[in-house]
Parts: sequence; structure tokens; C-alpha cells
Amino acid sequence: MTVEFCYLIFITADYYAVNNFIVPKFLFKEKYFLFALTIVIVIALSALLRALISTQINRHFFNASLTTDFNTLYINSFINISLWVLLITIGKMLVEWIQTQRQIDLLEQERVKSELDYLKAQINPHALFNSLNTIYGHIDKSNQVARNTLLQFSELLKYQLYDCGAEKVNLEEEIDYIRNYVAFQRLRKDENLIVNLKIENIDNRLKIAPLLLIVLIENAFKFVSNFTDKENKICIRIYTKGNILLFSLINTIELSQAGSIKNLNGIGIRNLKRRLELLYSNKFELITNAENGFYKTSLNIDLT
Repeated sequence: MTVEFCYLIFITADYYAVNNFIVPKFLFKEKYFLFALTIVIVIALSALLRALISTQINRHFFNASLTTDFNTLYINSFINISLWVLLITIGKMLVEWIQTQRQIDLLEQERVKSELDYLKAQINPHALFNSLNTIYGHIDKSNQVARNTLLQFSELLKYQLYDCGAEKVNLEEEIDYIRNYVAFQRLRKDENLIVNLKIENIDNRLKIAPLLLIVLIENAFKFVSNFTDKENKICIRIYTKGNILLFSLINTIELSQAGSIKNLNGIGIRNLKRRLELLYSNKFELITNAENGFYKTSLNIDLT
């Protein structure tokens, strides 16, 4: 006579060992030989332990003359544990595969929908550029300021809608966009604002996620001081050192703004920090500080 309930203990233990350790440790890492060998060893040990326990229980609690031969008991234990562990494991993996396929199907549906929405969205920008060209043609040729302003705005819009659709763009393209943006803002602001843009030692082989730096520059133009009796200034410096992009920005602020850092570090800055965390993880450093009538920003990114 054998003790059948002992199977449940060893089958459960082996199932958790296989699914929580052996599968992720060996199967998922394509170490197939170690995967098979480890399973055989675990089940063999379990079968041996189960046979020993059953033999002792049968010897002490049941008629010894009816006790099953140890070798037969061991072989039966090995076969039964193997079959049940295999069936339960395959069943679990099948359920997980079905769930994964459903997730993939949902993601594919969302991707197709996003692509369709993107293609639909291209219609309006195309019409918008045609309208801008029409407006440009109606501006008097003697009004070069208005014509140049419209051209700069068109270039900014073109970059945002078309050129920066990739995950990363050439650093040189992003720098050109920043130049156009600063030139456009200079036309919008009055003459009392001094803007110094210094760009040097740019490694054109580097790539960067688009529209990162512009968030900080937009912030500077938005919150720069508006003194009538002294200078209002924005100083921007961008350069590379090896694979590191170094960006620094200083703009004058009014005392009322200096006392409300939350306004300066608004949703745009929070979104920028989140993008940097997702895109560059531990490969960036962003520091902002307001003191002595100046708002200072420093951003270093490893573009490796």
C-alpha cells in the first residue's frame, strides 16, 4: 500500500520550483540543456524523497508484506510527478500565451488607430501651410519684417509637424530650430530685451530626442523680466564636450516671480523632467535655481 496524498506535496513544490525559478532562470535565457537537466534533477529528488517517505509510512502504519517494492515505488513516483508538473506547467504557459496574444492584438489595434489618426492629422497642416503661403504672397514686398516673420514661423511649424517625428533627430537640426525660434522671439519682443545665443563646438554626429531644450528656452521668454528702467536679458549657451551636450540658460526675472518658483517650474518643466527620465534615465542632470533677480537653468545630457 502507498500513500497517494504525498503526491500533492511534491507536485506542488516542483511546480513552483519550475515556474518561479527554473523557467525564468534557464528557459527564458535560452539555456535549454540546463533547463531540462535541472527539471530532471528536481523531479528525481522529489520522487526519491516521496518514495522514502511512503516506504517508511507503509512500514510503520501498514502491513509490511503488502509494501510495494522501493524501485517500483520510485519509478512510479518519478513518472507521476513528471506528468503532473508537465501538464500544469504547459497549461499555465498556454494561458499566459493566450493572454499575451490578446495584449498584442490590442496594441496592434491601437497602433493602427494612431497611424490613421496621424495620417488624418496631416491634412490640416498641409492646408495650413498653403494658407501661410497665400498670406506671404499678399504681404507687401516692402514689408520685409512681416514677410521674414511669417517665413520664420513657417519654418518653426514645419519642424514641429514634420521634421521631428522620429524618436531622435540630428543635433544640428535641433540647434537650427532653436536658432529660428530665438530669432522669431526677438522680432516679437521689444528692443529692451537683450538675447545672447552662443552655440559652439557642436558635434554633428550626435542625435537627440527632439524638442527638449526648447521647453527651457520657451520658459525663459515667458518669464523674462519686463523692466523699463534696466536691462532684461536672456543668455543661452549650447555646446558639446565629447558625447555630452551642455546647455545653460540665464534670464532676468522680477522679484514677484522670484518669490514664486512654482510658476517658473510649471507643467512644461515637469513634463520635460519626465521625458528626460524616460529617454535618458540616469544620463542627464537638470538644475534650476532662482536667485538675485536671475533664473538659472543647467542641463547636461549624455547622448551616447
